Amino acid sequence: MTTNGFPRNAGCPLDPSMFEGHAVNLSAAERRAATMGTRRSVKKAHQAAWLVNAIKMIDLTTLAGDDTKERVQRLCAKAAQPLAPHLKSALGLDDVRLTTGAVCVYPTMVGHAVQALEGTDIPVASVATGFPAGLTPLPLRIEEIKYAVAEGAHEIDIVITREHVLKENWSALYDEIAMMREACGGAHLKAILATGELRTLRNVYAASMVAMQAGADFIKTSTGKEGVNATLPVSLTMVRALRDYGAETGFKIGFKPAGGIKSAKEAIAWQILMKEEMGRDWLNPDLFRFGASSMLGDIERQIEHYVTGRYSAANRHAIA
Repeated sequence: MTTNGFPRNAGCPLDPSMFEGHAVNLSAAERRAATMGTRRSVKKAHQAAWLVNAIKMIDLTTLAGDDTKERVQRLCAKAAQPLAPHLKSALGLDDVRLTTGAVCVYPTMVGHAVQALEGTDIPVASVATGFPAGLTPLPLRIEEIKYAVAEGAHEIDIVITREHVLKENWSALYDEIAMMREACGGAHLKAILATGELRTLRNVYAASMVAMQAGADFIKTSTGKEGVNATLPVSLTMVRALRDYGAETGFKIGFKPAGGIKSAKEAIAWQILMKEEMGRDWLNPDLFRFGASSMLGDIERQIEHYVTGRYSAANRHAIA
């Protein structure tokens, strides 16, 4: 199976030599991350272009306990038309199809999303495996994946068992993710590492590598429910891991930061990270996604400022 010409990650046997003993310099990672949005200034038309590109890579998400069919339908309508028509026209994009990268919901909401997105090619992503803690029995987590796929999900965001990482039980982590990948069938698997609970960047690097060896198509920072979610130092560590995995195996793996990403400025910083570390291929939704919703509203406000010279009230830009 391929994605936009890229062969899908086939995984490989567990190989601890690819990550054991791999040191990560925390202070160096923090220094590198701190320069992402400061070493160059992206302004005016260039800024607008980067922000439009960010829209294409958003997994527009609702993961609330009070989600309803109607809320999901509104989210899907926003995914299909993420930028107000007058702004799209002002940017000269009337003839350009612009949507978000996907819509992400709970398994029981997948059917509503698939129905609402009928006639579009916007994929539906579903969290699964006892999200966000991931501590339900493994057979139930596997069945939840199968349920979401049967409902029509094209992508599955699974959560790993953090205990396996903290105890360095790499074989258990590998086997768990491999089983989840098999349950996904043709649906792509995004492995959520919940990095805020892994304690060290060395653990983040190792967990990233094991997830990719087990067949993950994407590695993802966070559920959005941890105390600390996506940060640039953590993301840099994960991106370096997927770069190393690609150099070893030839497979291109996707990356998804999620949790706490709210501003247009952050959208640009993360794209700069991917461009500088991985190259132009990772500035498309096949290899990069944002897990976010409120960020889209700020992107619209910034684009409106570029078009009109004025900032609009946030409530003028529908989120869902």
